[in-house]
Amino acid sequence: MIIVDDLLAQREAQGNPVRVGIAGPGFMAKGLINHILNTKPGMEVACVYARTPDKGVAALATAGREGDLVAVVADAAGVDAIVAQGGTAVTSNHEAMTQASCVDVIIDCTGAVEFGCVLALATLAAGKHLVLMNAEVDATVGTILNAKFEDAGLVYTGCDGDQPGVQMNLIRFVRGLGLTPMVAGNIKGLQDPYRNPTTQEGFAKQWGQDPHMVTSFADGTKVSVEQALVANAAGLSVTKRGCEQRDHRGHIDELTGMYDVEQLKEIGGTVDYVVGSQPGPGVYVLATHDDPKQQHYLNLYKLGQGPLYSFYTPYHLCHFEVPDTAARAVLLGDATIKPLRQAPKVEVITIAKKDLVAGERLDALGGYMYYGECEKAEVTAAERLLPVGLAEGCVLTRDIAKDEAIGYDDVEVPAGRLADELRAEQDRTFPQPVQVAS
Repeated sequence: MIIVDDLLAQREAQGNPVRVGIAGPGFMAKGLINHILNTKPGMEVACVYARTPDKGVAALATAGREGDLVAVVADAAGVDAIVAQGGTAVTSNHEAMTQASCVDVIIDCTGAVEFGCVLALATLAAGKHLVLMNAEVDATVGTILNAKFEDAGLVYTGCDGDQPGVQMNLIRFVRGLGLTPMVAGNIKGLQDPYRNPTTQEGFAKQWGQDPHMVTSFADGTKVSVEQALVANAAGLSVTKRGCEQRDHRGHIDELTGMYDVEQLKEIGGTVDYVVGSQPGPGVYVLATHDDPKQQHYLNLYKLGQGPLYSFYTPYHLCHFEVPDTAARAVLLGDATIKPLRQAPKVEVITIAKKDLVAGERLDALGGYMYYGECEKAEVTAAERLLPVGLAEGCVLTRDIAKDEAIGYDDVEVPAGRLADELRAEQDRTFPQPVQVAS
């Protein structure tokens, strides 16, 4: 959003920067910290939460902040004290960050579902806005969390720069033109549901990333999570389990002739992704317009004769755009992407990567045992399918065949998880409509 630069410039001139707390000093967070500290006037990193404080200190040092400008602290008073001196706090106590009076907004960069739930509620209790670079927690319990933040007058939002936020910005743009989005899509370079941390180890080392995270990109789990977020923010569905996921090596504009428009209208639009298309790695929206007069203008403006018109953003710049999300939340009260206040439309379910045996404990996302795929939320509820964000730690009670969906009836769920409590509250508060047999 272009207006954000002027608003941040005003805060810089006033000596009153937007102060952020960042949870999890991993790969993306390191880039984010460096960007805010060195190239984002009007914004400051007040605090970094890290289970191992040395990692937070190292992330700040990489960005050039070190020495007396960094302090490892245990409580909110310690955060406020170092920030008052122009520095940044590092803490292993997430509540020290959320409760610090100097912090305006929390950015969750952890990617952990259970801790993400804990952090979200701590942020809510402290009256702070929340920006998620943690799509997994958002796809699992985002509907109920967003409702809680809205009720408190706070912003709960996914981020600019990541594909869901870029898609939602494009959807809002297209709607502003008077068109109706029918497909919101993601452009992938690779799709292989059987990739694992061993196969992805070399790529992960090359870029300094975590093998599990890279695996979740390659096996389709991450893109499924991202597309579920878009569906639940824009009121879209899916045409089938797993989306169409075409392998198409041409330009994204060519997709306008590959969908059944009447089917799209019947389901209210869909999310999807395509492998290998150009311009990658961007996102796209295919939309319709009902007015023949405006269709004439769209044709004049080189968008073709319809009925689907192609719009796309040819990049997503991840951490570079996240500060704009924080600014939108603090300065404008605007969310980049958040779930609608209704029953989710799309869930991400758990599918076995290989034959699994009763008694096995499911590993983490991006691991060796399962991948995620989009499914209609009403089907997920009716068949009691296990959301992929809740799979880790579940123990199988029966053998599961490769590519078989795993349900709640197939597992023992670990006791005492906040994520399960929030999920149960979400299902009670926003139940799926009862399907009536025809």
